[in-house]
Amino acid sequence: MLASARLEKRMEIGKSTRRAATQGKATVLALGKAFPSNVVSQENLVEEYLREIKCDDLSIKDKLQHLCKTTTVKTRYTVMSRETLHKYPELATEGSPTINQRLEIANEAVVQMAYEASLVCIKDWGRAVEDITHLLYVSSSEFRLPGGDLYLSAQLGLSNEVQRVMLYFLGCYGGLSGLRVAKDIAENNPGSRVLLTTSETTVLGFRPPNKARPYDLVGAALFGDGAAALIIGADPTESESPFMELHYALQQFLPGTQGVIDGRLSEEGISFKLGRDLPQKIEENVEEFCKKLVAKAGSGSGLLDLNDLFWAVHPGGPAILSGLETKLKLKPEKLECSRRALMDYGNVSSNTIFYIMEKVRDELEKKGTEGEEWGLGLAFGPGITFEGFLMRSL
Repeated sequence: MLASARLEKRMEIGKSTRRAATQGKATVLALGKAFPSNVVSQENLVEEYLREIKCDDLSIKDKLQHLCKTTTVKTRYTVMSRETLHKYPELATEGSPTINQRLEIANEAVVQMAYEASLVCIKDWGRAVEDITHLLYVSSSEFRLPGGDLYLSAQLGLSNEVQRVMLYFLGCYGGLSGLRVAKDIAENNPGSRVLLTTSETTVLGFRPPNKARPYDLVGAALFGDGAAALIIGADPTESESPFMELHYALQQFLPGTQGVIDGRLSEEGISFKLGRDLPQKIEENVEEFCKKLVAKAGSGSGLLDLNDLFWAVHPGGPAILSGLETKLKLKPEKLECSRRALMDYGNVSSNTIFYIMEKVRDELEKKGTEGEEWGLGLAFGPGITFEGFLMRSL
């Protein structure tokens, strides 16, 4: 749904039929997203990818075809394109020291996507850019000084006194980490309005396939690029239309699991290794984590069953979603928004949770007063780190 149409619809519903925001609690006031122009269809990925990197190894082709089916992804958006590889052919050459070329591409692309997502978000919000008091910039895809937060501030025309925070290299849980920090800022600075942006590209990790690095093929079949932006603030004004209250945030890491998700930056770019026990580690600890979050709903909400909630879970991959669904005994429809986001965009690292929240928002609006009031947002990443939110639909 277009931002303006969604805003008009919410205004038609009227405040009397919507839940009131809790005084002093941070709320999500607007949301936007943006993507690079290059669209990758999973159906055509294998032939196009192998042709561009000049790989004719049939075993690699068979493996990639299998992965393309098991990831459940249908479409993705990528900064990397045929034109990029023609300009920088060394990116497809094994062992080439190409970190400078990768950063040249990524630094510009990440800010541009964040800029476009922010414009959509600010239009959805309906207030002036001058009213933004804080900027939170999240990315695992660029590296430079000054950071992309300064370039984005300048492009948007933010005040030179806007308070900026950068969160770098958090991976898939970065979006919810940013949301947690934005919540703290909004609730401790009355009248503040926080622009939270996340922007990611796979350019740093793009590599030709190698049998010694099987995870590179997983990345080729699963990950995509894009950006998201949100406006966060407490005590909404009459002109604002909050749709989600950020009730409680929780982060924890699992001791002794630092090597399960391992990322290293080198002259060739960034490389990742994932332990096969990642889904198991998440399943073993997720139920207790969720119970801690749900307990914060308070006695006034009654005893909440996990199937009474709406769910926004970052889909690291389909195996994680399926394992979580089984472990928590969730009804299949509870993770439908996560599955559809994975299908539509792939795993877009820190952005993905906000693409899911957008789909959750739209589903709850369709249900009206029959929609779930309370829900959980979850993401998992290096550490192994669990990042979670107890949210309330307004």
